[in-house]
Amino acid sequence: MAFEQFVTDYGIAAVLIGSGVEGETMAFLGGVLAHKGVFPYWQAAVAAAVGSFLADQILFYLGRYASGVKAVKRLTAKPAMTRVTSWLEKHPNAFIFCFRFVYGIRTISPVAIGLSSISPLRFFAINLISAATWGTVITAVGYGLGQAVETLIGRLGLGHHMAVAIIPALVIIAAIAFGAHHYIRSSEKT
Repeated sequence: MAFEQFVTDYGIAAVLIGSGVEGETMAFLGGVLAHKGVFPYWQAAVAAAVGSFLADQILFYLGRYASGVKAVKRLTAKPAMTRVTSWLEKHPNAFIFCFRFVYGIRTISPVAIGLSSISPLRFFAINLISAATWGTVITAVGYGLGQAVETLIGRLGLGHHMAVAIIPALVIIAAIAFGAHHYIRSSEKT
């Protein structure tokens, strides 16, 4: 099966599952694929949002009802859990909305929220709005970068287009992660 045909047949499912498991990269690639016309932009954005939403709902309920499970205990033992819990206690609604946009705390945050006194309905509502926003924004960034690649380099085959688009995205993600890490470390010292 050719790569292009595989992506056409399974691309939306990959964006949905990948956005829940991995996150930004798959949502971003969904935008690139939408730009290439593999599927409509709205399908990529919805798949990214739904995948992220479902993954976070599952992690919330793991925190709420399976806190004794070894995998959950490992997550809650991470040093970042203290920061996450502190941010959650100070600004619960803002934290629930924003955690998926902060690199490095995306997986442990819904578990921490599940361990808190936040009601499942409150988490559901804010998580839904946040996932829809995140899916739309990250997919749009991929779509826009796909357009930029085409404008700068010209029309490429799907595989080459994705490779050229993903390199700047990885650099941007790495720079944001480095900046966030540096900011968090410096704020801990003060």
